[in-house]
Amino acid sequence: MENLLSLSFDYLSSFDGVKIRKGLRQLEGLLAQICLSRATTAAERRRSMAIDGVAKSSPKDLASLSEDPAFREFFKLQEGFEWNVAIRLISCLERLLGKGSNGQNDLLLVSTLDLLRGVLLIHPPSRSLFAREIYMNLLLDLLDPSSCPAVQSSAVLTLVTALLEQPSITRCFENLDGLLTVTSLFKNRGTSREVKLKLVEFLYFYLMPEIPYAGRDAANSHGGLHRSPSKASRLGSGGRERRDCEEGTRTTNEKQSLLGRYLNNVEDLVEDLKETAPFGTSFG
Repeated sequence: MENLLSLSFDYLSSFDGVKIRKGLRQLEGLLAQICLSRATTAAERRRSMAIDGVAKSSPKDLASLSEDPAFREFFKLQEGFEWNVAIRLISCLERLLGKGSNGQNDLLLVSTLDLLRGVLLIHPPSRSLFAREIYMNLLLDLLDPSSCPAVQSSAVLTLVTALLEQPSITRCFENLDGLLTVTSLFKNRGTSREVKLKLVEFLYFYLMPEIPYAGRDAANSHGGLHRSPSKASRLGSGGRERRDCEEGTRTTNEKQSLLGRYLNNVEDLVEDLKETAPFGTSFG
């Protein structure tokens, strides 16, 4: 597994789009082998062929996945920096973002974000990477109005995955004016309807009661008081005021007050969230 990861990482570190795509496909293939199970009996294979015309793979259930030797090996490798997939994908995003927006580059951005979401779900401790200002800023940069709608939509979904059960990372998102970034994109006339729907879903998610992840605590990091593109910070925009990310959880009412600085009628969102419970969460 180390050899395959090493080869994939070499491709991802390239500036050549063809090599980056190859690296992404290799990682996707590895994760598919870990998370999907093929039909094992002749009857199952015939049934799959009759329905779809191909031998179809199905997701493994979580109970069996946690006991799978390949999954356990992959999870263990993710605990160290050398073989951590998420950090390599984030570095790849940085390079792709620096190349500007064009059709092929946007496709690579979306593919990288899609794969990153899967890795963050398979290995929740990797979400702690987004407690670092530079990485959270990277996701917020992808929500720039100049990004293509597909990239914006994928970035919103990746942001949700990064914040899932991670209150301290949500505090970093807030400290870096993430709410301003999200609401500005939502109010922008040029934002597509599909992206606006994704942003509304994100706001529902953000307003939910917070439940910390039961695993390892997120890494300590810093957050800036004012939203500033990470590209600018990498070019040396010094003097930005900073403060430690706040720990602990916030209530829905507290987050409603924060969101209300940038968006009107937030109370309607909260009432709708309480009435419909779209994520199956009870507000008591």
